[in-house]
Parts: sequence; C-alpha cells; structure tokens
Amino acid sequence: MREDTVSTDPWGRVDEDGTVYVRTAEGERAVGSWQAGEPEEALAYYRRKFDELAGQVQLLEQRVRSTDLAPAQAEASISRLRESVAQANAIGDLASLQDRLTALSELVGKRREELRAAREQARAHAREVKERIVAEAERIAEETTHWKSGGERLRQLVEEWKAAERVDRATEATLWKRLSAARTAFAKRRKAYFSSLDQQRDAVRGVKERIVSEAEALADSTEWNATAAAYRELMRQWKAAGRASREVEDELWARFKAAQDQFFQARSAAFAERDASFAANAEVKEALLAEAEKLLPVTDARAARTALRGILERWEAVGPVPRDQRDRLEGGLRKVDDAVRKAEELEWKRSNPEARARAQDTVNQLRRSIEQLEARLAKAQAAGRDKEAKEAEEALAARRSWLQEAERTLAEFS
Repeated sequence: MREDTVSTDPWGRVDEDGTVYVRTAEGERAVGSWQAGEPEEALAYYRRKFDELAGQVQLLEQRVRSTDLAPAQAEASISRLRESVAQANAIGDLASLQDRLTALSELVGKRREELRAAREQARAHAREVKERIVAEAERIAEETTHWKSGGERLRQLVEEWKAAERVDRATEATLWKRLSAARTAFAKRRKAYFSSLDQQRDAVRGVKERIVSEAEALADSTEWNATAAAYRELMRQWKAAGRASREVEDELWARFKAAQDQFFQARSAAFAERDASFAANAEVKEALLAEAEKLLPVTDARAARTALRGILERWEAVGPVPRDQRDRLEGGLRKVDDAVRKAEELEWKRSNPEARARAQDTVNQLRRSIEQLEARLAKAQAAGRDKEAKEAEEALAARRSWLQEAERTLAEFS
C-alpha cells in the first residue's frame, strides 16, 4: 500500500492516487500518473525524462559554441527545446533549463549581430572592390590606346568582378551596368581606331605605290647625278609617308629597293669603268702634286705663285682622276695653294707703308708713356707717396708688356 503522499525529490512528488507532479516557480503541474510500482520508481522515471531534456540542452549548447551552426537554425532548435521544456513530463529544475536556453538564445543573438556586421563589412569591401574595378574599366575605356593590353585588362577585371563578394542588388546592378558600358565604349573606340588606321594605311599604300613606280622608271637611267638625287628624294618621301600594312609594306619596299639597287649597281659599274680610264691621269697629277709640294716652305711668295700657277694650268689640262683618289690629290694641292696665299698676305702686310706707320706710331706713343710714368714713379718714391708709387709701377708693367707686343708687330715690317 502507498502512503498518502510520497515526496522524495525537491522538484516533484507523487500523491496518493499515483499522480506525479513537478514543482515550478508558478506552482505544481501534473506530469503523469504512476500505478505500476512504488512512488520512488515514478520519481526516478520522471527524473530520467528531465536528464534527457538536460542532455539535449547541453548538446545544443555544445553545437552553438563549438560549431558554425547558423543562427537561424540554432534559434529554431532553441525554440523547439523551449517548448519541450515548458511542456515536459519530467521532474527536475526545468527553470534552469529555460535559463540556459535563454542564455543560449542571447549568445545566438550576439552571434547573429556579429555575422550581420561581418556581412555588412564584407559588402562594403566588395562594393569598394567593384567600384575600383569599374573606375579602372572606365579609365581604360576613355584613355588607353594600347588596344591589346587594354582588352586583356578588361577581361581580367571581369574575372575579378566575378570573384568578388556580392553587394546589395541595386548597387550590383548599377555597377555592372557601368562596367558593361565601359567595355562597350572601349570596343567602339578600338573599332573606330582600326577603321581609321585602315584608311590611313590605304592612303599610305597609294603614296608608296606612286614612289615605287617612279623608282622603277628611273632604274635604267644613266643620268647618274640627277638620278641619284632623285632616288634620295624618293627615299625621303618614302620615310615621310608613314607605314602601310605589313604585307603591303614589305612587297612595296622589295620593289623600291630592287629598282634602287639596279640603278646604283649600274652606276658603280660605270664609275669603275671610267675610273680605270682615269688611272693614267692620276699618275700625272701625283707628279704635279709632288712638284707643287717642293715649293714649301714658301720663301719667295711671288716666285711660288708663278710656279704654282703653271702647275695649276697643267693640272687642269690633265683631266679627271678616279673618285677614290680625287679628294686626296685635290686636298694636297689645296694645302700648297693655301700656304702660298698666306705667304702673299704676309708679304703684302710687310710692304704696306700705312700699316708700318701705324705700328711705328704705336711704339713711339708707348715709349713716351713709359718715360712719363718712370718720371712719375721717381717723384713719388722720392716724396714717400707709396700709393702713388705703386700705381705708377702697375701702369709701367702694363705699358712695357704692350710695348713688347708693338715692337714685335713693327719688326714684321722690316
């Protein structure tokens, strides 16, 4: 037989009719009926029910604290457990379980706020990244003329966009629209550039085809000097014309060079043949140059000029020499002529009475000035006027130097 009331647990009891109660802050609540055994067995059974609930709470606490369980999922689990605890047919400190669930809910709320802040920060960073991507794309679209590298960089920017975090839908759409517009603008500019370039190249092609035609027309010319000058002018025009497409440029240049080479090879052959016929002339002029060089150094300008005049007359009568010897021979004769001319100038200077008179007058003036300064110096020294004496000495030194130069000039007239 049961006692009227059996209560061996601070959180519950079993009354005389077998009803099991749990004690809560709000009062007792019936959680079941026990008819099959002793009241202690009933209490033990309902304690185990409590322990199962406590185990579920502990497990949820561990999951929340030690895993990345989503806040929404965690909150849903907490809500289910709250309801289970509130309606639990168990004996134990149900209020402590509710308190633990409340603390766990606060922890989840804090984590939700942290995740929200992290998402906002990530979105702000993503917005900065995508704004930087769009700004660079717009700069490329507006400024760059490096079409290959610019196009490649735009493709890289699209990949960077895809790899970046997403921002809010409105911002994402606005920035993507700007990025797409920049790519389109770049493509239009590039197309327009190459279209213009094709037109320029077509114009250059026309100019160079005309140059090549003129070059080919001159290839058989034997007007060596005039034609060589014409080829130089055509080359200048070629360089100034710009570039056509590579294939056209290579083909036209091959034709131009072939025509030019044909002419200059023919000219070289003609000059070589002519130079061979001038070899004898060179031997004669070698002898004339040696004869002219014997006039050096010039001691009698009049006689040297007479002799040189005769050599020049014979030189002109000989005729041309091979080109590879012309500069040397002409240069050698020119040196002799220069030496004779300088001798003539010196001779004229020496014999010029007006120049000699001016030189003599300069010498006389300097001598008188020196005499006056010497007298002035003597007086200053005698009177002890050191400053005046020093000034006189400096003036004397300058006049004596000038006198030496003037006397050398006068000596050239003697």
